[in-house]
Amino acid sequence: MKTLFAAAIVLATVGAQAQAIDPLKAAVAADNRTVGNVARDAHRHPYETLSFFGIKPSDTVVELSPGGGWYTEILAPYLREQGQLYAADAGSVRFKAKMDSMAVYGKVKITAFDPAKGVLDIAPAGSADAVLTFRNVHNWMGSGSAQAVFDAAFKALKPGGVLGVEEHRLPASRPQDPKAGSGYVHEATVIRFAEAAGFKLAGRSEVNANPKDGADHPEGVWTLPPTYALKDKDRAKYQAIGESDRMTLKFVKP
Repeated sequence: MKTLFAAAIVLATVGAQAQAIDPLKAAVAADNRTVGNVARDAHRHPYETLSFFGIKPSDTVVELSPGGGWYTEILAPYLREQGQLYAADAGSVRFKAKMDSMAVYGKVKITAFDPAKGVLDIAPAGSADAVLTFRNVHNWMGSGSAQAVFDAAFKALKPGGVLGVEEHRLPASRPQDPKAGSGYVHEATVIRFAEAAGFKLAGRSEVNANPKDGADHPEGVWTLPPTYALKDKDRAKYQAIGESDRMTLKFVKP
């Protein structure tokens, strides 16, 4: 009995240690992350989202339109030792300065990506294990470049590679603005872009769902936090809703 009890303790200890050194959890908790970004984890669920996409520390990953680098802060340390992160950016001075600000970003490769101008050099063809985009599809629809972006993602991926898409979700019962002016997009629209590029839908996750969001606001998705486009008008109402209802879709290149 003592032997079995001791073995159980050892197994429990090993399990706890494995959880403690989970590299993705370590990246989410890394000290390079800004306080404001960490505060949004409860709304954005980075650990669960990246786990759903199946991102591994040894992967080559392309992040499309990283913006201020919210996800870059997590992906850079996660991929730094074994993998590679390409940040496909339109030449933002602010983003470049962020990448130059800390050693943890030293291996991030910034590539040319400006879909509205037809610049889609996101990574060498067939080099990536995953291409990720977080809340950007509506912008590409606005510039008429969405299909070209999905095509570029397909080209950059290896066979079996993953395209991970998170986007503000428009209820299927509401008409889709072809330009997605509200920031909300039908799941079916995203799937159509992906399938036209050659992808197969591999899974859906509701990790970023928010049933409080009716997706019908005066200033579109930007009415909600963190933007608060109406400033103090009805702020408590929109704060209570929280960030947008979002689809989280995983596609695979055959």
